[in-house]
Amino acid sequence: MERIASALGDGARWRIVELLVERPRSVGELAELTGLRQPQTTKHLQTLARAGLVTVFPLGQRRVYAVETAPLAALERRLRELVETAEAQAGERDVIARYRAAIEAETAAADRERWADGRTFSFERAFPAPRDLVWRHWTDADLLASWWAPPSLTVSECVLEARPGGRAVLEYRDAEGRYRSEGRVHAAAEPEHLGFDLSVLDAAGAVSFTGHYDLSLAEVPDGTRLRLDLRITDTTVEAAPYIAGIGTGWERVLDNLADHLGDRLADTVGTARTTTKGTTHARTTGQGAPS
Repeated sequence: MERIASALGDGARWRIVELLVERPRSVGELAELTGLRQPQTTKHLQTLARAGLVTVFPLGQRRVYAVETAPLAALERRLRELVETAEAQAGERDVIARYRAAIEAETAAADRERWADGRTFSFERAFPAPRDLVWRHWTDADLLASWWAPPSLTVSECVLEARPGGRAVLEYRDAEGRYRSEGRVHAAAEPEHLGFDLSVLDAAGAVSFTGHYDLSLAEVPDGTRLRLDLRITDTTVEAAPYIAGIGTGWERVLDNLADHLGDRLADTVGTARTTTKGTTHARTTGQGAPS
């Protein structure tokens, strides 16, 4: 596929293929129609032949070339796959576009220090999972790190110590740098309430803004309802891109949490079924029976 794409990436070769799909043509005819010298035309045809796109027919002193459709059909299929994948992921592009628009709007509004102080955000989700499992996904460092980062970012440190005065740290990285937030837990009542602060730090370690979070987990008939309230303070002018991403960012990481909870429950159900099957087999064969 790379050879095909490379061969067709040249404008002159693309024109030659366009001419050959109409009918087989000689080197001289192709040179005349493309405006190329005959040696140049021959070199282009040799490149197309190595990619399997054309076949040469020596006819006495003439050499006539014909197009091969199979590589073109393979390229068409591959391009269609790429288009279908891109269309299926169009939402990702929309997220980036919305984020860019939000950055522009917030940058225009960030005309002074503390420009966004007091702004609030609220997020609610219902999970078909027990409350203690959702709580562990917030307070167990490994579980927390499994979901608390946007796509393409890797968590390098993630801690929410569920006790007053406990550490709150979120640090993740990508190819372009490190992003770190630090703060403290100020309230914890397992498994229903967690309050904590996180200050987003810039590259020099200074506070860009501080988020004050209030997490509530309530038992409902189908599982757990989560509510997360956020109030921001200490906003700097430079914090505009961070603040622009709060809404979209939290929606995405809560999607991650939902996915991880679903995977965890699926693993639990699968293990239970395997155990039950093994126990039934043991009873049927007499294994494990009391002596």
